[in-house]
Amino acid sequence: MRRVVVVGAGLSGVACARELRAGGVDAVVLDRGRVPGGRMAARTLWDRRVDLGASYLTVSDPGFAAVVDDWAARGLAREWTDTFTALGDGRADSKDGPVRWGAPRGLRSLVEDLAADLTVERREVGSLDELEADAVVLAMPDPQARRLVGDHPVADVLDRAWEPVIAVAAWWADRTWDGASPTGRFDGAFVNDDPDVAWIADDGRRRGDDAPVLVAHSTPGRAARHLDDPAGAVPAVLDAVRRLLDVGEPEDVHVHRWTFARPTGRREESYALVEGDRLVGACGDGWGETPKVETAWLSGVRLGRALADRLR
Repeated sequence: MRRVVVVGAGLSGVACARELRAGGVDAVVLDRGRVPGGRMAARTLWDRRVDLGASYLTVSDPGFAAVVDDWAARGLAREWTDTFTALGDGRADSKDGPVRWGAPRGLRSLVEDLAADLTVERREVGSLDELEADAVVLAMPDPQARRLVGDHPVADVLDRAWEPVIAVAAWWADRTWDGASPTGRFDGAFVNDDPDVAWIADDGRRRGDDAPVLVAHSTPGRAARHLDDPAGAVPAVLDAVRRLLDVGEPEDVHVHRWTFARPTGRREESYALVEGDRLVGACGDGWGETPKVETAWLSGVRLGRALADRLR
């Protein structure tokens, strides 16, 4: 049986490994983290899981819809909202869109579910030369993948730039910010033209337990100034949240740095698969027109099928 090593246990890597296995190819997933999840990350804070990475998922592809429907039927995913608040210029407007989905146990639990019957090993990979496999899949942002590939020709397509974000989770004793939404119910807010905050998610509403927890995502500019000291961004981010939502000081905070949070620009290809001394593929939410959770899943699935066809 041909063997593929998938480096990265986020959603795209796990989806790719599942497709490889379905195609009769042996696949092992390596990740430096303790558990699968990647940027669909959650951490246990204040006696509950808090989503610190991806904020939600949306559904348009029929294949992904079937996966989400299965999660929902088993209580792993839930419909959250189709209405967010838009804040900026002293105004608060409602912004409708597609239904956003959350997960009662955090979005990471969805990746853990897909990875449950895969071989996932905790390992830090420094280069492709360390890996014994017929093919390697790099399920990670382009800048991270470039560090591993050396002079393999796949380096030529790993050219997409990525922006940083610092996520600040904060807990209050009481929920007091529903009045910031024109509807009287606050689920989340896109923040326009603020130097410090771009997005605020209500983690209690997202998860369905109404816990008084918010997660604010910084602007790339604010994050770039604090990559060496993420805690240094917290005062500016919290000041913006307090001003925008008219709330007091939180009881506690937690900060998480995402050096490569989201890709810039556009890319139409849904994955890469490049010949060299061996086949090397790349997938993730940076492969596709829009960087979404669904994009990551589609990228991994499509690469897994293409690679299985090549190796059979």
